[in-house]
Amino acid sequence: MASDDRWLERLRLELAWFTGQAMLRSRGAGAILRFQRVRPRRRGFQPLREHEITPQFLDRAIRALKRWKYDFLGMDEVCRRAVTLPEKRRFVALTFDGTSKDLISVAYPVLARHAVPFTVYVPTAFPDGVGEAWWLGLEQVIARESRIDLMMGEKEQRFTVADTAGKLALFSYLESWLRSLPPADVSAAIADLCTRYRIDLAALSREASMDWEDLARLAADPLVTIASATVNYPVLANMKNSAALREMTMGKAVAESAFNREIRHFAFPFGDRASFRRSHVVMAEEAGFASAASTIPGIVEAEGRTNLRALPRIPWDGRVRSLRMLRVLVSGAAFAPVRSTGSATSQT
Repeated sequence: MASDDRWLERLRLELAWFTGQAMLRSRGAGAILRFQRVRPRRRGFQPLREHEITPQFLDRAIRALKRWKYDFLGMDEVCRRAVTLPEKRRFVALTFDGTSKDLISVAYPVLARHAVPFTVYVPTAFPDGVGEAWWLGLEQVIARESRIDLMMGEKEQRFTVADTAGKLALFSYLESWLRSLPPADVSAAIADLCTRYRIDLAALSREASMDWEDLARLAADPLVTIASATVNYPVLANMKNSAALREMTMGKAVAESAFNREIRHFAFPFGDRASFRRSHVVMAEEAGFASAASTIPGIVEAEGRTNLRALPRIPWDGRVRSLRMLRVLVSGAAFAPVRSTGSATSQT
């Protein structure tokens, strides 16, 4: 069913391109693109392929956006344009979630060559070497094993997967289950799974993440905005409000201490509709963030019509390499106007 939905969405976007909607019905001030990993295309079991793009596609996308006369902005300027009168040229902002090592080794050379600004949302436990990239542990276990046992709640469950399709379905099922748990339960469940199948999750997480030295190199570039994504990258909706606010304020404080600068921008971990609530939008303002980004698709409107603490972003699906679709998406023609979530929309 999910693959059918993706096919229909792709068809809808292709039709929008061929009917000229991207050129004739552009609206909004601009768009924020969200990426996670940038690395060469791989073969084999890849349940997280939708979160990856190649450096070649990143290069092509930047060249295309320049050709289409988009202004590339950092998040401070995005916030300014979101509350002022519309400008003639539309903007695009490039954002990267997490501290994946390939951002510095693979993506940064492309971004620096094009001299475009971009934003990195940092969950501070990962450069500290104590973050748990549980999704990578889950991926490794399922890639290696054909029979998997684990505790789900108080019951032992057994899964047998004989082919890639079965492994992909199992990954999707277990990822959704883990995303539904409180953070402590996620840690317990993934620790149990990785211990059973001899996966060193701590080493895997450290190897996949930038350290503070890598981030300091990015922070020294005036085109790079360092932003926050909590400490541990939990699903805030599964936490008590006090714990969620602590994650937000501590992530900000640690990053400000590390970089000796104000951290003005924030991204909700995972960022989909199920991962945060209206109360977290209010918390972002209380914590002192000028903006908070989601992964709810949409474009940014001008004149204060988009809530700065619930900014829409377009999460790019790395399985798609169509510049036509990119143009339709950043034009805003594919999206309904974003409804306010009820928090202040002006800059702090």
